Amino acid sequence: MYSNELIIPENVNVEVSGRKVKVSGPKGSLEREFELGEIKIEKKGEKLVVSSETEKRKVKALVGTFTAHIKNLIEGVNKGFTYRLKVIFSHFPVQTKVEKDKVLFLNFLGEKTPRVAKIVGKAEVKVEGQDITVTGINLEEVGQTASNLELATRRTGFDKKVFQDGCYISSRE
Repeated sequence: MYSNELIIPENVNVEVSGRKVKVSGPKGSLEREFELGEIKIEKKGEKLVVSSETEKRKVKALVGTFTAHIKNLIEGVNKGFTYRLKVIFSHFPVQTKVEKDKVLFLNFLGEKTPRVAKIVGKAEVKVEGQDITVTGINLEEVGQTASNLELATRRTGFDKKVFQDGCYISSRE
C-alpha cells in the first residue's frame, strides 16, 4: 500500500465526497474533481490521506500528483497566489490596460493593433505603470493568466538577447 498524508490547517475546511474535494478557507472556496481509478482520498481527523492499494509506478505518480493538487487548493484558500510581471520596452512606450476579461498591450513595438491576453477564471490583474500583478486563489488560473500575458508579447524569429521588448514574469509568491 502506498499513501501520502496532508495535514489540514486549523482555518481550512476540507470535504471529500466521492471524486470531489472541496476546500474552503479565509480567502474563499475551491472545488476539484479527480479521476480516481485505483486511488482513494479520505479525511481522517486533521489529516487528508491519498492512498492506493497497488504499488504500480504510474499509480504512485498519480498519488503524488493528487496530493500536490490538494496542497495547492489548501494553500490557495489560505494564502492565495501572486505572480508579478514586468513590461519592458526600449523604444516604443507600451501602454497596458485591463478590460473585463482581457489585458491589452497598446503600441507594442509601434504596432497599430493591440495585443490581447485573456484573463482565465477569477484571476485578478492590476496594472501599475510597467508592473503587472496577477492574484487569485486558484494556482492554475493565476499561472495561466500570467503565461497568457507573456505569450501575448512574444516575438518569433528574433534573438531574445537583443530584442528584449515584452512582458515577463519576474516573481511568484
